[in-house]
Amino acid sequence: MLVDSHCHLDRLDLAPFDNNFQTLLDSTRAAGVGHILCVSIDLESYPAMLALVEDQPDISISVGVHPNDRDRQEPSPEELATLARHQKNVAIGETGLDYFRSEGDLEWQRTRFRRHIAAARLCSKPLIIHTRAAKEDTLRIMREEGADSVGGVMHCFTEDWDMARQALDLGFYISFSGIITFNSAADLREVAKKVPQDRLLIETDSPYLAPIPHRGKSNIPAYVGYVADKIAELRGLTREQLEALTTDNFNRLFLTDK
Repeated sequence: MLVDSHCHLDRLDLAPFDNNFQTLLDSTRAAGVGHILCVSIDLESYPAMLALVEDQPDISISVGVHPNDRDRQEPSPEELATLARHQKNVAIGETGLDYFRSEGDLEWQRTRFRRHIAAARLCSKPLIIHTRAAKEDTLRIMREEGADSVGGVMHCFTEDWDMARQALDLGFYISFSGIITFNSAADLREVAKKVPQDRLLIETDSPYLAPIPHRGKSNIPAYVGYVADKIAELRGLTREQLEALTTDNFNRLFLTDK
C-alpha cells in the first residue's frame, strides 16, 4: 500500500475526473494509494477542506497556515490546537519559513512559525514543516521552540544533507516529492540515499510538482508511485519494500498514539 503523506485535495483540478471528487478518489485507490494526508495552508479554506474529506476514512487532515501569504487569518496557538483536536486531524501545518518567495522584513513569518510549534506542543500533534532558502532560521526556531518534543516531517525536502541530518537529530522525518525525479535533482537524490530507513516518507504535494513523466502538468495523489519507484531504485529496494517501510513510517508518525 502507498501513502501520499502530503497533498492538497481541495485544490486539485477535477476536470479529468468528470468534475467528480469521488471519481478522483476511486482512481487514486485503484493506483494502490491506501491513505492520503490532506494538508491545510490557510484557515479561510479549512472548513471546506474538512467538509470535502470528512466522510472518507482513508484521508487524514492537518491544520495550519502556510508561510508564504502574509494576508491570511493569523491564528493563536490555542485556536490551532483546538482545531487540531478534530478526530481526522493528525498534524499541525503546513508551517515553516520560505525566504525564496518572500522579501523584506520577514519577522511575521518567524512569529507565525513559532505559534504553530506552540500549537503542536499544546495538542501533542506532529508538525509538517515547509522550508525554502531559510535553513539556519528554520533549524534555530525549531530548537528554540522545542519542536523536538513533538517531532514531525520536513515536507517536500529540497535542502542539503547537513540540514536533513540536523532535522533528523531533532526527531523529524524527511519526505521527498516528485522533485526527486527531476534531472536537476542529482544532489537531492544523494540525500535520499542517506536518510535512515525508519525516517523516510514520500508525497506528491499535489496539485504541484508533478513527477517525470508528468512534469509541468497538474499533479495527483496517484503519482506518488513515481516517487516510490525512484527512491526504491536509489536505495536498492523493491517497490514493495519501499511501500511497506514508508507506510509503516507514516503510521508511526501520524496515526499511532504517542
